[in-house]
Amino acid sequence: MGWLDQLAEHVDDLRRAGRLQQDGRSARALPILDAVLADTTDPTTRAYALVQRFGALINLGRVAELATAMAAVAEAVREVPDPYLRGQMHAFAALGAHLQSNLDRGVTHLVQASRALAAVPERDEETAWGWHDLAMAYSYLGFHGQALTAIEQAREVGASAGLAPEVFAAPGIRLRNAVALDHQGDTDGCLRVLRDIDAELSRYLATDQLRPGSRAVYGYALARRAALGEPTEAGAATWLTGGGDSVRTRDLQHLGAVCLTIAAGKPERALTMLEAIPVSAEVLGAPEPARLRSICHASAGDHAAAHAADRYAFRLVAQRVDQLRDGYLDGVAARLDAQETQRDPGRYGDETLSDPLTGLPNRRALEHYVDGLLTRGERAAVGVCDIVGFTTVNLRHGRHCGDLVLQRIAGVLARVMRRGDFVARFAGDEFVLVLPGAGPHHAAEVARRISAAAAVENWQVLVPGTPIGLAAGWSEVGANGRGLSAALAAAAASRKPT
Repeated sequence: MGWLDQLAEHVDDLRRAGRLQQDGRSARALPILDAVLADTTDPTTRAYALVQRFGALINLGRVAELATAMAAVAEAVREVPDPYLRGQMHAFAALGAHLQSNLDRGVTHLVQASRALAAVPERDEETAWGWHDLAMAYSYLGFHGQALTAIEQAREVGASAGLAPEVFAAPGIRLRNAVALDHQGDTDGCLRVLRDIDAELSRYLATDQLRPGSRAVYGYALARRAALGEPTEAGAATWLTGGGDSVRTRDLQHLGAVCLTIAAGKPERALTMLEAIPVSAEVLGAPEPARLRSICHASAGDHAAAHAADRYAFRLVAQRVDQLRDGYLDGVAARLDAQETQRDPGRYGDETLSDPLTGLPNRRALEHYVDGLLTRGERAAVGVCDIVGFTTVNLRHGRHCGDLVLQRIAGVLARVMRRGDFVARFAGDEFVLVLPGAGPHHAAEVARRISAAAAVENWQVLVPGTPIGLAAGWSEVGANGRGLSAALAAAAASRKPT
């Protein structure tokens, strides 16, 4: 018996929605899931439907809805202590964090998804798809080796449930690996992987095991080989049609058409196509359009422009490496904090004390933390920090971009705080910093680091034409019996641009 068969309600509807998603038709799956959610009274059915709906929103690129959807999913899954649901939720959450350009949170979800799925006792179809979705998340976040390991796990679990290995071919994992090699200068390695994908397509055509959602991936692999000057027997243009309604399919079709235009000897036309329709940086990585521009320029004989485009692609790759390096440092800090938390289990609250958008502690967690300080008779510097220009961001670029700015600022604050300091999202664009034992000198130093870190962020790319800054004010808690409310009021009254 499969995992879905344990549900009390709507099993057939949920199975049908799942098959639609597997075939790349998430827009058709959404109304089915919404109907289930409107009718069901069973907590497990509700949690499963919310998880699958979250995945559909990710597939459709509806980024502005992800924070609300994630909050609903997290609440529902907490009520149903099931490792499969938790693993599937975190796999989708990693993809959602990737769409929101939040690498550190994405990595956290990857680890949580892997641990939860490894704890699932059943080896059924749903669990196999959970491993498949985790493999996709690993791949999109750039962890290609881990993605291959997870997809092998999907095949192994799927085989136990009677599914053919071809069901979990996952050519997108190897395609992203191939273009990543090319972005790093290893074009020969890229071509080797693309040839393997082409050979796999021929095998699957012979056995009639091709999933519709994979069409655009195979088409792009063929077109990318052609753009690099290596013709193929299969017709890439045919494979770039159909394949579902996901953002991935749309972008692969457009970039595939660009590649075929290069192969046809029309590099100027290909450049125009690249500039006409922007594509998501999440599908094949931010360097891919720059690399295609380089190939266009080289094909046109403009080697200086080709070199400049390649340098830009390399710079984007280096930025990703820097993010991973920062994430490694943050991971070490988190491990140290976890050890400290084990020694003092009352210091931090549970997941209900987290802000779902930024991942920071929320107002309630802040109050608990400061209450603990005051109970122990400790003093601390308290800072109130808000975003200058945030209202303009929401008006000019929309709430989705506002959310991205909040997440970016949250990352800046968490990165520059001293070990043992506390940062929370208080309300709206307002953050509160608590520095135990710190005086005015330490508070000023932290404020300087925050200002410097925020100043080097590339706000022009995120919210073009809208300058972003921070305003902060400081006070003390515990001094002269001052409580949190009084300290926050005094800090807010002294706010000034950092």
